[in-house]
Amino acid sequence: MTPSGTTRGRTDGGGAGGGGDGAPGGPWSAAWELLLPAASAPARGRGRALQSALREAVRSGRLAAGTRLPSSRELAADLGVSRGLVTEAYEQLVAEGYLRSGRGAGTWVGEAARAAAPVARDLAPRGAGVRVDFRPGVPDLSLFPRAAWAAAHRAALDRLPHAGLGYPDPRGLPELRAALAGLLARRRGVVADPEALVVCSGVAQAMTLLGTALRARGHTAVGVEDPGSPEHPALFAASGLGTRWLPLDGAGLAPGPLAASGVRAVVTTPSHQFPSGLAYTADRRAGLLSWARSVDGYLIEDDYDGDFRYDRAPVGALQGLDPDRVAYAGSVSKSLAPGLRLGWLLVPRALLAEVVERKRTMDLGHPALDQALFTDFVERGGYDRQLRRCQRAYRERRDALVAALAECLPGTEVTGIAAGLHVIARVPARYGPQPRLLAAAGEAGVALRPLSDYGSGTAPGAGPVPLVIGYAHLTPAEIARGVRALARAAGP
Repeated sequence: MTPSGTTRGRTDGGGAGGGGDGAPGGPWSAAWELLLPAASAPARGRGRALQSALREAVRSGRLAAGTRLPSSRELAADLGVSRGLVTEAYEQLVAEGYLRSGRGAGTWVGEAARAAAPVARDLAPRGAGVRVDFRPGVPDLSLFPRAAWAAAHRAALDRLPHAGLGYPDPRGLPELRAALAGLLARRRGVVADPEALVVCSGVAQAMTLLGTALRARGHTAVGVEDPGSPEHPALFAASGLGTRWLPLDGAGLAPGPLAASGVRAVVTTPSHQFPSGLAYTADRRAGLLSWARSVDGYLIEDDYDGDFRYDRAPVGALQGLDPDRVAYAGSVSKSLAPGLRLGWLLVPRALLAEVVERKRTMDLGHPALDQALFTDFVERGGYDRQLRRCQRAYRERRDALVAALAECLPGTEVTGIAAGLHVIARVPARYGPQPRLLAAAGEAGVALRPLSDYGSGTAPGAGPVPLVIGYAHLTPAEIARGVRALARAAGP
């Protein structure tokens, strides 16, 4: 039986519109059932439904390139629809490039369309086959305050006027900028003018915005700390800027190489240098500000984990000493979740217009509802409570890591201040050269990052093996298990 309910014998179909292979079979039968619902669609939309079904059959690969289609007369009879609907569908898909036809040659599936991927791939950075992941930079996402966040979401929807769902000020909602200004002044000691504060999609976008403004003012390169974040070169390259790796000494950025570099802007993490873990001395902070003034340049302060200091109160942000020379960037990526893509940038007045205009052209402003939600979360004290909760958990985990290293890998030196989400652990050379140690750890399912992965990638020497070990996302029990596995892999 044919789909229209008539018994048919077939020969090759001729005439305008192509030819068929007899009753549905071969490549054509693979897509046959996709067209049947279209044939029973309401009369007014049946033509569009048929076109859509046929288009999807080609796009999904059910009808492969080179497949010959039935003639319009045969397909219309099989589906129980008018020949005009089929002819129109063929003509439309020929015009779009999904089908091809020629006078007397029939209708065929074209070569232009390619089958779509069967699934949407997930390219998020995750380690496969990892039992314990010590790679740094990840907070404990189980600490995310779901109940409080949901309550803030409901409150934001109730309070946000209809006009608030329109295109926002590119800098951000005024109420969020005011709330953030108060928060940052109180917790980080910045000079927080809400008019100079831009809400952005994390520190990564902040760097891109600043790079664009600096490029417009004639800068060709930006200095970055060595070791430092490996992301900076790509971020500034997107703005047309090069990068210069600048070495550190025990107090912070070394002044000699900085002066000789020729750059007039430099990215710095003075409160807790990433990844070395040192805190810039007061003299070095003052020296950086003096350098910026002398070259008519800027410091870009990445305060990525400035709220998390465990042995004393956090040192205030560098921006508070000279807001005209220091651009200050931060985010909720370490305190709430990086997936929120929510951050802020305090911009020196001279760069503000360029930064705001670039933010406007980049995305027309950060999502208004997300901003209203975070405003409520900050104003009701939810963010302060979250910071205190993370502070307690991360301090406990750092202590657990230090204790486990001392017990399982005796002689390991932990350096850097008691702060943040990672430590530098210098494993004694007796545990083997770095490549062997990292390979053995990987085979044991322990993911590690060596210090040499950061910055210019200077090869490690023959001394202790420096590892950058993240701990914030692991429980004390997981930390202990991971260090024991590392010790077994390292051998005696």
